[in-house]
Amino acid sequence: MNSMFGNLGIVGLAAGLTVLLVVGIKGGGKVKPLGWWPCLILGMLAGSSYAAAGGVFKIVPDLVGSVLAVLQGIIPGITMPAIALTLAIIILFKKLDTRQVATLGIVFWYAASGAGGIWSTVSEAIANLGQQVA
Repeated sequence: MNSMFGNLGIVGLAAGLTVLLVVGIKGGGKVKPLGWWPCLILGMLAGSSYAAAGGVFKIVPDLVGSVLAVLQGIIPGITMPAIALTLAIIILFKKLDTRQVATLGIVFWYAASGAGGIWSTVSEAIANLGQQVA
């Protein structure tokens, strides 16, 4: 046995990250609440695992994709890289609480992975890593 939880699976990883974000942001137990950077990174990992897990977790990428499609309809010609850049600017420069950072991390990851370039490569690598670890 080389794993703490046996065969967690990508769906188990998505569920675990969701619970960690929901419970960890508020905190209150023996462990301190999640900080800003952990929320951003865990949100991005959760978004990647949602896309890889499919099933019920596909609701999140579908919802984000629909919102981004509406945005592209409102502002004709806006590209996914422009949306990803805009989200990155908002995340980095707007004062956000940890819940907002985690949520925008999920949305950013979806937009950035669909934008092509380095973020798409990183997204694929995280999805592959998530399946190997899970």
